[in-house]
Amino acid sequence: MFRFDGLIRRDMTVRDVKQRYPATVPVFEQFHFRPVCDDCDIATAARRIGLDLSDALDDAAFGLRTEQGGRPNN
Repeated sequence: MFRFDGLIRRDMTVRDVKQRYPATVPVFEQFHFRPVCDDCDIATAARRIGLDLSDALDDAAFGLRTEQGGRPNN
């Protein structure tokens, strides 16, 4: 059965995601999420920096995109 408690959701704070999933830290750094945004939910932080929310959630959940626009094969 699929567990929804393991998902990164738009209402989670950036700090919660970073603590629960340390591999997401480079993703937030790539998108220039500032430390002051750590207590904001992902939707608010993404909107403040002009980032598409679905891209932010996808990248946080599945990893960084490569230069060619695809995801690395790991």
